[in-house]
Amino acid sequence: MTDTIKYSVDQDGVALLVIDIPGRPMNVLTPEFMQELEQTVDALAADDKVKGAVITSGKDSFIAGADLKDLVGVFERMRDPAEIYGFARSFSLLFRKLETCGKPLVAAINGTALGGGLELCLACHHRVALKNPKAKIGLPEVQVGLLPGAGGTQRLPRMIGSEKALMLMVEGTHLDPVKAHETGFIEELADTPEEMIAQARAWILEHGDPVQPWDKKGFKFPGGAGASRPGTAQTFMVGTALVAQKTQRNYPAPLAILSCVYEGSIVPIDKGLEIESQYFTELLTGPVARNMIRTLFLDKGAADKLVRRPKGVDKIPVQKLGILGAGMMGAGIAYVSAFAGMEVVLLDTELASAEKGKGYSKGLLEKRVSRGKMAADKAADVLARIKPTTDYADLAGCDLVIEAVFEDRDIKRKVTEATEAVIPAGSIFASNTSTLPITGLAEASQRPEQFIGIHFFSPVDKMPLVEIIVGGKTGDVAVARALDYVQQIRKTPIVVNDSRGFYTSRVFSTYVKEGLAMLAEGVKPALIENAAKMAGMPVGPLAVSDEVTLDLQYKIMKQTRKDLGDDYREHPADAVIIKFHDELKRLGKRYGAGFYEYPEGGKKYLWPGLAEVYPVAAEQPDVGAVKRRLLYIQSLETARCLEEGVVTDPADADVGSIFGWGFPPWTGGTASYIDTVGMRDFLAACDRMADEVGEHYRPSEWLRGRERMR
Repeated sequence: MTDTIKYSVDQDGVALLVIDIPGRPMNVLTPEFMQELEQTVDALAADDKVKGAVITSGKDSFIAGADLKDLVGVFERMRDPAEIYGFARSFSLLFRKLETCGKPLVAAINGTALGGGLELCLACHHRVALKNPKAKIGLPEVQVGLLPGAGGTQRLPRMIGSEKALMLMVEGTHLDPVKAHETGFIEELADTPEEMIAQARAWILEHGDPVQPWDKKGFKFPGGAGASRPGTAQTFMVGTALVAQKTQRNYPAPLAILSCVYEGSIVPIDKGLEIESQYFTELLTGPVARNMIRTLFLDKGAADKLVRRPKGVDKIPVQKLGILGAGMMGAGIAYVSAFAGMEVVLLDTELASAEKGKGYSKGLLEKRVSRGKMAADKAADVLARIKPTTDYADLAGCDLVIEAVFEDRDIKRKVTEATEAVIPAGSIFASNTSTLPITGLAEASQRPEQFIGIHFFSPVDKMPLVEIIVGGKTGDVAVARALDYVQQIRKTPIVVNDSRGFYTSRVFSTYVKEGLAMLAEGVKPALIENAAKMAGMPVGPLAVSDEVTLDLQYKIMKQTRKDLGDDYREHPADAVIIKFHDELKRLGKRYGAGFYEYPEGGKKYLWPGLAEVYPVAAEQPDVGAVKRRLLYIQSLETARCLEEGVVTDPADADVGSIFGWGFPPWTGGTASYIDTVGMRDFLAACDRMADEVGEHYRPSEWLRGRERMR
């Protein structure tokens, strides 16, 4: 019937609808597809020869949900909430039309069915899924700040009850077909595609009920509706409290899902669908969904596809990788690289240290095997790719070498010279430094155009971001090779220009320093830590300081002072770092004492002695003021990075902040947060804080000019 939906009818009057959107690796719910689906439904309903229809996919997956680019287009095209409501409502009305067309419909789910794809299945009268362990089935809209807007919040609870449905929607959980069948919203499983279609046809011919249970007289909501039963009421009361606690009300979608399910459960399905569309529109017109869709998916997706890769450079994968330094960072880099299939040379000054670094990979691989995530022989193959050594000659033939030694210029210079003496002329040399400018480090290299920064985050095996730093003489080939390597190890890269601390370390340090500055001002330590977490930061600044150690912060401060001389600008946090390092000897978690106490076998707690060192002020700021200071200073420093050309695109700033150090995803990232607040309000708030607590909050004229340009 259409190019997208292949339509055929067999001798028994069962129609087969095969969805296969041209030019797409996966089927998605585009406006064009929805229009063709409606035409197909109309044709089905009007054809007296058709007894029912099986809906399946011509691709390996079923439908992966809506196209997020289309939703961004809605933001750009539609400003009137009524118009956006009409857009949201169109999906819901079409699926309602499908389930009430008078013909029994079966979803034959051959692969992944997410979001709107699963909602289409729920609107069918029966579901048969292929036992495909790689298939993902679920309603993950909450992960982009939305709720299932095509009937998911109404149909799923009517099928399996509110409690089980909420667990899936509020968390955005993915299930495999077998688990979905056990949960109750997939009626049948099939072993082969042929059996799946046969079972779907059989249901139509043998049962073929074209009326949904909720459209029949006497339908009872599974487990009870609204507050009609104590257990149901408790589900919503406890659920609301838990969601509010977990999200700190920064994310409106989970609470909107709870409201949709509760309100929808006490009204007929059509009214429930209207309620769902209203909540969906509220989320779609709010800033959080817009921020999350743009940064977490579109911008991250572009980064994963190497949007910053220089054109005209051939793609050559890394076959052999050298790593200098087998400490925590070097060991982590060795693991992810060997896991990606590379031969890895792990070099340290002592063989025992190099062996210990390899042991890190051994431990991680053993965990994977014990949890059934990897076969023992495959794990052994990965481990065999790592060669611990003390001999620089073993680096011969390396395509890429990553230096991960101490943050000391002299040590880095020596290993650079020793490495370049043995590696091929075309090899790329990268430094994993987190603070020292790449241009300065490249002075030790005979080939500075092949010298680049590749900054990992700890722990390397878990952290998704890698920061690529372009030095003053770094060439396009080095940038391309670095990006290709990051893609090989399945990390997300951002590209920044050289600067002290680059982008991520530079901006994140402002968060830590502001926490220390507030401590010195007499702000309660617990208020600082709790306000940070309420704002959405994963860890408070005092706890972070302990994690990275006061010792490291002290060394970085000393090195920066030495390098900058008279240009060094004192920060209120400097005195706190010096006091804890020189006087109190409380250097952080690794040393057993810092801003927190670390009792053996017990839970850490804030050091009671803080009150003596920094007496609490009689007048305390409110939580909102502390949250603003901690978030605004990071966005303000990001603006400075953009002004100086350290970051060339706000998208890199946003992706880097969320995936690098956990800036709250609801903001969209440090750059987007300024737009979320509004430039005028952001500047005014920064000026107030500059007057009250310090000039480091004073916006630049460049940033003020950006406001005037709007």
